[in-house]
Amino acid sequence: MSKNNVPADVPNELQDVFVKNMDSATAGTGRMNLFACDQKIEHLNDDFYDGGNNIPLSSNDPEHFFKVGQAAHAAGTIGVLAGQLGLISHYARDYPDIPYLVKLNSKSHMVKTSQRDPISQAMWNLDDVMALSSNGINVVGIGYTVYIGSEYEHEMLTEAAGFIRQAHELGLIAVVWMYPRGKAVTDEMDPQLISGAAGVAACIGADFAKVNYPNSFDGMDRFESLRVAVEAAGRTGIICSGGGSLPARDFLERLWGQINVSKCSGAATGRNIHQKGTQEAVRMAAACDAIICRGASVDEALAIFEGN
Repeated sequence: MSKNNVPADVPNELQDVFVKNMDSATAGTGRMNLFACDQKIEHLNDDFYDGGNNIPLSSNDPEHFFKVGQAAHAAGTIGVLAGQLGLISHYARDYPDIPYLVKLNSKSHMVKTSQRDPISQAMWNLDDVMALSSNGINVVGIGYTVYIGSEYEHEMLTEAAGFIRQAHELGLIAVVWMYPRGKAVTDEMDPQLISGAAGVAACIGADFAKVNYPNSFDGMDRFESLRVAVEAAGRTGIICSGGGSLPARDFLERLWGQINVSKCSGAATGRNIHQKGTQEAVRMAAACDAIICRGASVDEALAIFEGN
């Protein structure tokens, strides 16, 4: 992903607006440190409350996202906070400076693939997004999830493609979450399927695509296998899912490999940031930024996280 690549469906007179939004989302580097805050629908409350055993009680309050996002933005260490429009609308007047990526669709994990192939269609449109922007909220882009391999993929692809086109017409960036899922999918982490999903993201015009960290091709490690997806996406930047919470060094080592070996254009991190107290979460956002955008080593990033 080149930060200077302006898609041809961005109007000529809005190229500067698009570049400004891209720079805001990527700290001017073309690489995105995305703070994923869409999981209140996706995972219900599983990621936010466990009685204080492993997750701080403060994480149960949605404002925790915005406190972390505000502090990290003030420090210049997050690109965007991604969340549903309704969630953002509740808090954004108190935190108007955070760069927001408005998630247009979401579904919970309650209905399993064994019951029905997944479908997640839009709950809002671009007029709703621009209403936030008109009220002084720093909206830089939109997000949308597509389940490749679902019998409903056509509906989701059609909506996603249309929203990407409309977003570009307004000078906004567009990020898609691309997950192979459905009865036709035997392995959601199949590297060939994830590479295919990355290529689909390019074909519908997305600026970035969030994918899961794939399993390995024969004869490759996982970082090399992810690089195949990066190459398949062309000018659509691949950002890898942060996954479940890991010990800090393990998480940062994986992130370093995804950026430096796989050549990803960033990462989308949720639980590895928000399942921490505010200051610790802000330091983890800074550690991610150091690897994604600043070329830091794992040891340098770990020192940032540990406050050294």
